Amino acid sequence: MKKIYITLLTLCLISCAYAQKEQPQFTPDQKLRAAEAIIENFYVEDVNSDTIVSEAIIAMLKTLDPHSAYSTPQETKEFTEPLQGKFSGIGIQFNMLEDTVYVIQTVAGGPSEKVGILAGDRIISANDTVIAGKKMVNTQIMKKLRGPKGSSVDLKVKRGNEIVDFTVIRDDIPLYSVDETFMADPTTGYIRITRFAEETAKEVRDAVSKLKKQGMKNLILDVSGNGGGYLGAAFELASEFLPKGTPVVSTAGRRTQPFDYVTEGQGDFLDGRLVVIADQSSASASEILSGALQDNDRALVVGRRTFGKGLVQRPFPFPDGSMIRLTVSRYYTPSGRCIQRPYEKGHGEEYYLDMLNRYKSGELWSADSIARPDSLKYETLRNHRPVYGGGGIIPDVFVPADTSYYSTYYRDLIAKGVLNNTVINYVDNNRKALQGKYPDFKAFESGYTVPQELIDRLIENGKAKDVAYNEEQFNTSRPMIEAIMKGLVGRDLYEDGSYYKAIAPLSKDFNAALQLINDPTRYEKLLKGK
Repeated sequence: MKKIYITLLTLCLISCAYAQKEQPQFTPDQKLRAAEAIIENFYVEDVNSDTIVSEAIIAMLKTLDPHSAYSTPQETKEFTEPLQGKFSGIGIQFNMLEDTVYVIQTVAGGPSEKVGILAGDRIISANDTVIAGKKMVNTQIMKKLRGPKGSSVDLKVKRGNEIVDFTVIRDDIPLYSVDETFMADPTTGYIRITRFAEETAKEVRDAVSKLKKQGMKNLILDVSGNGGGYLGAAFELASEFLPKGTPVVSTAGRRTQPFDYVTEGQGDFLDGRLVVIADQSSASASEILSGALQDNDRALVVGRRTFGKGLVQRPFPFPDGSMIRLTVSRYYTPSGRCIQRPYEKGHGEEYYLDMLNRYKSGELWSADSIARPDSLKYETLRNHRPVYGGGGIIPDVFVPADTSYYSTYYRDLIAKGVLNNTVINYVDNNRKALQGKYPDFKAFESGYTVPQELIDRLIENGKAKDVAYNEEQFNTSRPMIEAIMKGLVGRDLYEDGSYYKAIAPLSKDFNAALQLINDPTRYEKLLKGK
């Protein structure tokens, strides 16, 4: 022990001597090792070396970009579950930043989406446990959010300056990629993709085949709210709509060789009009797909500017099972646009508040709020129409965000699980009668309307959960409330039941896409930049 003490003391003296020279020879690597050794051996209390090293790595990564991250062995094991495995929980992807849990994405069809939790929300507490400001690691947070199927968790969420209470019923998290498939009209198919996982391309191929048998000529692909996933899945899916030899995406970085992803086979849906719905929550792989189809003049994008996540993380695993996911390169669309939006190193919190800034700036409601400087102007590969960089994919047809049916009364009915639970109980008590009256989903879709007694039950259940009835707000939100209820009933009763099909007529994004795809003259003009 005495020998160690003398050695370290000598090391400290040498370090001080180096610091006094004009050109110190003490390398950053030596300094880091020395600092860890000094803390471990001289700090006033016992320290955990693993904790010190982990915190040092986390602190180093914070000085880089918002997506480079360190995960413990347990966190690393759980990291790929939303794309590969199955678990019960509340259905969110989150990031821990500056002691705050930021919701990155809700899993489509999952418990959090059902109650109305949104990307950008900050979770303050789960049940009686305060999460914000407690320096919890990801595994601790996961333990609070996950649990047995059917159990509930009460969340306090900060949205802007407002605190919203949610009651979430944990469930098995759906792991499929294609959430909805249906015919929007006699010749237009609709496919909603919720994530890019190992089976995404196959699921879409199967969906396209199914829709073709029903008469599909044109297709709407919906990646709104899709936070991404595997690059390979996006590349494989884009290949379904592009000829052999077509560029899809490229990567380039300081220490990585530039690489171009080019389709190797012929896609199965090369003809027919194609429209992609995307929004401010569409990120990463969703942007790769949207950018590839837009740049190759294969599709038109409808909606709002996408998130702008175009940094490539490479995993660097350690023998103990922990891992660094380090940003090593950037994604570029075929025209040369960088997908990543600008960020300032070490300012991750500001980066994740971008959605709030877009809201405040009016970008979600006005296309004129999106900057299009000539310095970021590019051209599509076939028709040479202008497209712009600067972060994210700017749509060809802008659709303002829709708050027509929003009210705090509607929000609270969703947030506290009142609407979902009311429908579940209704179906359980009336299943045989409903299936007898509507033997299949087609009959249900055309013949069912939400009965007044179900609305009355919803209002009463809301009061029991301290959601005071507000007639004016209810009337504002009633079309959406009834559409959601019909969608939930249909999905529960029938194997091929569609939740989104009931809501789609109220969606500005969906209607804009459908109008565009059914107007071949306008579609071709936009595709040619006219």
